[in-house]
This record gives sequence, C-alpha cells and structure tokens, in this order.
Amino acid sequence: MTDLQTALTGISGILVTPFDDTGALAPDRQAPIVNRAIAAGVHILTANGNTGEFYGLTTDEAVTMVQSAAQHIAGRIPLVAGVGRAIPDACRLAKASAEAGATALMIHQPPDPFVAPRGLVDYLKSVSDAAQNLPLILYLRNDTIGTDAIAAMCSVPNVIGVKWATPNPMKLKAAMAASPDHIVWVGGLAEVWAPTFYAVGARGFTSGLINVWPERSVAISQALEAGDYQKARDLIDSMQVFEDIRAEEQGGANVPGVKAALQLMGEDCGAARPPAAWPLSDNQMTRLKAFMTENGLLARAAS
Repeated sequence: MTDLQTALTGISGILVTPFDDTGALAPDRQAPIVNRAIAAGVHILTANGNTGEFYGLTTDEAVTMVQSAAQHIAGRIPLVAGVGRAIPDACRLAKASAEAGATALMIHQPPDPFVAPRGLVDYLKSVSDAAQNLPLILYLRNDTIGTDAIAAMCSVPNVIGVKWATPNPMKLKAAMAASPDHIVWVGGLAEVWAPTFYAVGARGFTSGLINVWPERSVAISQALEAGDYQKARDLIDSMQVFEDIRAEEQGGANVPGVKAALQLMGEDCGAARPPAAWPLSDNQMTRLKAFMTENGLLARAAS
C-alpha cells in the first residue's frame, strides 16, 4: 500500500521519539520499532506526532527525527511528518521534511489561544508553500472551529486528508458532508474509537500501540475493513487496559505508557519529557506488566 490515499485508510502508526539516559535524542533506538511495524503490515508511519512528543522537542530535534525516521523506513511504506507551532518553525520543518523524503505532512492544529478560523486557512497556505507541494493531512483536535471552517481548511490546495481526533462522530459526519469529496477521513483517536468513526464513514485510524504490538493494530484494521465489528470490538477489548493507562492523568500517561511498555520489552527509549506523567505510578506499572504478560509481549521480548 504505497499509494498515500489508500494507505491512509489503513493504520497510521505514530512513532515514539527515543532518548538516551541523559535526555538527548537516541534516533537509532527507533529502528527496531520501525522494522517490527512494517513487518506486521502497518501502512503508514508518522514522525513528530503527539506520541513522538512533538511539543516536547525543539525544532532542531524534530528535524533530526524526521530525517532518522526516513532512513529507518527507507521508502518501504509512506512516511508522514508532523509539523506545527509558529509559522517560521512549521515552515522550516516542512521544508526539512520534504528534503528528508517525507511522503506527506501532518499539520498539527495550532494550540494558540487566539485562533481565527480564517487564520487557520492562512496558516495552512503558508506551510503548504514551504512544503514543496507535498500532500497535507490535517490533524484536527478541536472541532469547535465549526463545520464551515473545517470545510474551508479541507479546500486548501494539497490537503488530502483529515485525522479526526475529537470524540464527536456526528460533527465528523457533518464535516465530511461539507468538505470536498477527495478528502480521506481518518480516525485520530486510535483503535478504541475506530469502530465508531468507521460507522459514520471514516476509514483507517492512528495508533501508538504499533510501537509495542503492531500485530494487534493490523488485526483490528483487517476486521474493520471486513465489516466484522464484533471481531474488532473483541480485539479492542483485549488491549483496552493499555489504552486506559495511557488516557489517565488527563492524557499525561499517553507517551509514558508506550515508553514503559518498550522498556519492559528490553527496548529502552528513555523517559517521557515533562509535563508528561513520568514515570508511571506503581499501580499503572502493575497493570501494564499484567497486560503485557497476559498477551505474551514479555515472553516475546525475552525470546
């Protein structure tokens, strides 16, 4: 599935950013994660997403991570590069991502407290100009900007998809109806929300689980594509503990949950940077170890 728009209807895996014991980048530690995900059948990998601690990285670090991810992937599947923050940073990172060989850019929705809907369109156009005409995917975490604004953003040239990351399926349905037909709508709240978003017409989903257990993500994707919602729900139920832990502390345990699991597998990717909830609490670690033991992930790591 090297065609981007087709691949978007599958799994968009969001890669962690590895650090060493001093807190510095350790890009080589990402290689086994990439290889495992591709071998399992993950369709797209994303550098500098939220699971990659995008907002905890400097722009220089984000440039390094998209370059290293491109080297690890080596053209085997599409690479999507997250960009965002202030216009100069977003444009610099967009240009660097294009030069590194990214297939497309994922535009983080600006967290600025003063965001005008029409200003978002101008923001996208500026990034698009710097991106050397790479396809753009919107990462929508706040749907209060309204359906008209979302449709206007989707009408910006080179926008081909939206990762919908708000728990409002009916607003998703309205946005889909108002936007150009070519837009690919992807569930942006991981496996747990994927069946709900599929039910209103979205396809594919983002995943942080792929760093640890990509085979389960692929199985869920296959069940949804086959229309077997019961099987998908059963598969999701058996990994719910992992997602529950990640959702705790106002979502602050999201990346720590992934990095703690990788440590248990012998693939230390370092700590999650503040303000994340690192390390996990004793209770969280007990539940995480039980989850990984029950699903054979620790045994796989030992072998």
